[in-house]
Amino acid sequence: MGRDFYLHLLLACLSIAQWNSSAFARNSTGSQVSSRSRHGMGIKGQVLHRSKRGWVWNQFFVIEEYTGPDPVLVGRLHTDLDSGGGKIRYILSGEGAGTIFVIDEKTGNIHATKTLDREERAQYTLMAQAVDRITNKPLEAPSQFIVKVQDINDNPPEFLNGPHHATVPEMSNVGTSVIQVTATDADDPSYGNSARLVYSILEGQPYFSVEPQTGIIRTALPNMDREAREEYLVVIQAKDMGGHMGGLSGTTKVTITLTDVNDNPPKFPQSVYQMSLSEAAKVGTVVGQLKAKDPDVGENSMVTYSIIDGDGKDLFEITTDSQTQEGIVKLKKVRSQCCGSGGRNWDSSGYSGYVLLPSRLCDMYAGPHHSASHKQSHQDNLKRRLCFIALE
Repeated sequence: MGRDFYLHLLLACLSIAQWNSSAFARNSTGSQVSSRSRHGMGIKGQVLHRSKRGWVWNQFFVIEEYTGPDPVLVGRLHTDLDSGGGKIRYILSGEGAGTIFVIDEKTGNIHATKTLDREERAQYTLMAQAVDRITNKPLEAPSQFIVKVQDINDNPPEFLNGPHHATVPEMSNVGTSVIQVTATDADDPSYGNSARLVYSILEGQPYFSVEPQTGIIRTALPNMDREAREEYLVVIQAKDMGGHMGGLSGTTKVTITLTDVNDNPPKFPQSVYQMSLSEAAKVGTVVGQLKAKDPDVGENSMVTYSIIDGDGKDLFEITTDSQTQEGIVKLKKVRSQCCGSGGRNWDSSGYSGYVLLPSRLCDMYAGPHHSASHKQSHQDNLKRRLCFIALE
């Protein structure tokens, strides 16, 4: 009795499996189609007709850029009303039907006759129909399905907006963001790693670095001085397949310029400036020029001058020439008496000499006079000190 029980159980399982296999047919890519008209006995022996489920489609796939000698088998249309014998004719319509995709009307096999490029078109929408070969009457309601072109890694990353130009202040901290560069990849981002990009720097180390996932370029060294070097060329690479071997790559160039900050004081190139002035000079007479140099640029290099100390600071003034950035020393005041109450002790042909030491005290010394006896006595009285400063 136990043997009979297991035998009946085995036969029941085989019956269920056979029923399922008759309901589904698989195509060569694993896609399947099914339709079934189910019947059952109703009350008092009445036959009940359950509605057909119609075509049940999974998505078909075809690999792009296929260059084999034979057409590519995309999939197979099939209805479980087809018991063989060629009584059913399969019809294909829709996008690319008859030109790109052809169907064997007896077997329902669909082939792609042309090489497909996913970047030109990613999918095609088609319509399947089964009709009676003799009467041409539909046996199934038309059903829509999609053939999707499956991506391969056939497109390198591209930087569309290069070459790039960027600026960053000199002396910036390490890690300061300079610019973000972005590449695009025409491959399918939803399939595999064909469009997963990783950025790296090929040229521009050790001054700059790039974030692998974002393409943000950052400073990598401290104290980069514009006065030492102003411009840098950086080459960035984007590689697909997650940066792994075999991935395709593209590059772009970024020219990075350090902008100026006010990090340099003005300096006088000479420690001593010697000037002379006629004793008959009038107020406003130019005594001489001097110029401080500032390696900064723009507003940071604009210099103004002033007299900050010295015995003669009340007699002279200094102004800044906005065009040449020179300091112009002028006579500000004429002394009515030079030595006691005797008035001037040299004639109009005499000169007084001035030694001007920037940022230090310096002496004015007496020039030639007509009277040799006066020269020594006046020399002490004519000593003047001037101290200049150049300010940004």
